[in-house]
Amino acid sequence: MTERPAAIARPEPSASGPHFTAVDLGALDDLSGFETPHPLLGRATRGRVFLQQALGATGIELSFNAMPPRAAVPFTHAHRENEELYLFLGGEGEMLVDGQVLPVREGSCVRCAPQALRAWRNVGAGVLSFAVLQVRADAGVASEIEDGVAGESPAPWPAD
Repeated sequence: MTERPAAIARPEPSASGPHFTAVDLGALDDLSGFETPHPLLGRATRGRVFLQQALGATGIELSFNAMPPRAAVPFTHAHRENEELYLFLGGEGEMLVDGQVLPVREGSCVRCAPQALRAWRNVGAGVLSFAVLQVRADAGVASEIEDGVAGESPAPWPAD
């Protein structure tokens, strides 16, 4: 893993324009350089970074998470209004959702309704990496096919 400067609470945009914002977090295994205050624990947790503010997102919250080997969330939680989609990107773990244990690994996706009581743990020897997308439940989001609009074709890539 590469060394990061002292832990930071929020990433900074790496590029932006009138219709986009980009953030580069670096390698997922290196997320330990970020920390986020946790209201239930009364302290900051390392290896977790929320991106809504840095990206200027208005309808979603996105976090990237890196859980060290054999670590576990010590409590379950639910939400008032938001459903969550957990996208596992590496490692091996388990999610506890409403009392059911689900094995998770790279490529696993778990959606939790706001009321679902959930927790997760790393059962592997490496980092458990995952992203969590949080959206207000019943928001009526259109599918990509229904919401998509064609742009330039072919795409105007710059010449090499």
